[in-house]
Amino acid sequence: MLPHRLLGRTGISVSPFALGTMMFGFIGNGDHDDSVRIIHSALDRGIDFVDTADMYSTGESEIIVGKALKGRRDNVVLATKGHFPLDDDPAPNTSGNSRRYLIRAVEASLRRLGTDYIDLYQVHRPDWDTDIEETLGVLTDLVRAGKIRAFGSSTFPAHEMVHADQVARERHLMRFRTEQPPYNILDRGIEAEVLPVAERLDMGVLTWSPLAFGFLTGRYRKGVEVESAGRSALRPAWFDPTDPTTARKLDIVEQLVEVADGIGVSLPALAVAFPLAHRTVTSVIIGPRTMEQLDAALENADLVLDDATLDRLDEIVPPGTSIYNASPPSYPWLTDPTRRRRR
Repeated sequence: MLPHRLLGRTGISVSPFALGTMMFGFIGNGDHDDSVRIIHSALDRGIDFVDTADMYSTGESEIIVGKALKGRRDNVVLATKGHFPLDDDPAPNTSGNSRRYLIRAVEASLRRLGTDYIDLYQVHRPDWDTDIEETLGVLTDLVRAGKIRAFGSSTFPAHEMVHADQVARERHLMRFRTEQPPYNILDRGIEAEVLPVAERLDMGVLTWSPLAFGFLTGRYRKGVEVESAGRSALRPAWFDPTDPTTARKLDIVEQLVEVADGIGVSLPALAVAFPLAHRTVTSVIIGPRTMEQLDAALENADLVLDDATLDRLDEIVPPGTSIYNASPPSYPWLTDPTRRRRR
């Protein structure tokens, strides 16, 4: 049985690993029966926290999760997310964090998941065109209606976390109780602001991409041809060895392999243990596509990195720095010139 941790101030207890289901469905593993077996295996190993999103394979992931949780729902903390459009050519008002959209999104997720409540509902990204009071207001109403138990944010910058908390307190609304940011040895940027803010606000933290989009699996090494499958098929430009950033990542991977070998574990085991070493992280989301990947992620589930190992990792990738940003925030005031230039 895995030890459990409290999810912020929600009172909900969760396993230190969460099963991420982004790779279940047509973008990853389209075999529903095999995906259900992987989910059941994770549950049998003590993972009782499952994270999905409506956008994963355009809702197919939620359908698979719903199938897997039949008869086991009461023993699982179920999290999902909404914000992104589900169509390539979306109609107006079919995305974002507005009251109009989120009510529809939650109802649709409930249908696909085959449940009458969601333990943790997360807004998948900030919505720069919707007042945060509007978003917090509808999420508060959804809690009071029994549709969701708690709500959080995902990949929010620190200043938006602070602003949302301030608005919630001033308007007597419920607060974001969790944040879900990317975090791994190659991408430590959240250590500078997001994690300290989350700690100050008593927020639970679910981190994603512990394997750095595959770079910390051990499959991508210097001089080894990249197989076009999984993550590398989804983002081929990220794995181009002629790209300077990719080359730097591959150099660091070689150093990390030495660290892992030195303590007698695999590179994935080292990578998955790293986020859990931060005192603010509640749970690490692992996102396998196959049973073998699940086995590798949980190979040393009880591994605790000692200070000497963490010091060496700090030398390789200094705290608060990022070799790349897996999901850089898209601020409209940077990408839209009309929001920066006086007319």
